[in-house]
Amino acid sequence: MDNTIKVGMAELSALNHPGVLVTIGLGSCVGIALYDREKKVIGLAHAMLPSSLQIKNNTNTNKGKFADTAILELLDEMIRLGASRKNIIAKLAGGAQMFTFNDSSDIIRIGERNVIAAKEKLRELNIEIISEDTGGNYGRTIEFYSDDGRLVVKTLGLGTKEI
Repeated sequence: MDNTIKVGMAELSALNHPGVLVTIGLGSCVGIALYDREKKVIGLAHAMLPSSLQIKNNTNTNKGKFADTAILELLDEMIRLGASRKNIIAKLAGGAQMFTFNDSSDIIRIGERNVIAAKEKLRELNIEIISEDTGGNYGRTIEFYSDDGRLVVKTLGLGTKEI
């Protein structure tokens, strides 16, 4: 497809149909895919950290870096493209625990915290999560299609699936 946009780490993007949003290297990061089922507007964020509120002296203007700010910015972009908030659903991927440590502190569990933060923000905004492929200890590449909202999850050594 000609209209394929790569979404890098700590970035987000939205587009109108037809198009595909792709992000690679989702490890502990969480991929947040939003889809307007009627207008076929899609949005994808590759969030690295759970919450912008947990950062001291946060002067970061990169809203794609945090799950909480990425979701809000993604919604704004989609609405600018004609999406209707009441038609938007969500899918999540990533949030892996890439390394094993004896320490089980919150700092180490970043993948799990990213997924929890994304779910909390989506629940706060009344956006239904219809599917997810999260957790584990492996990386993912995801492709998000505007024609039907299909999220293709590719995992090295574990194959490909659609959610």
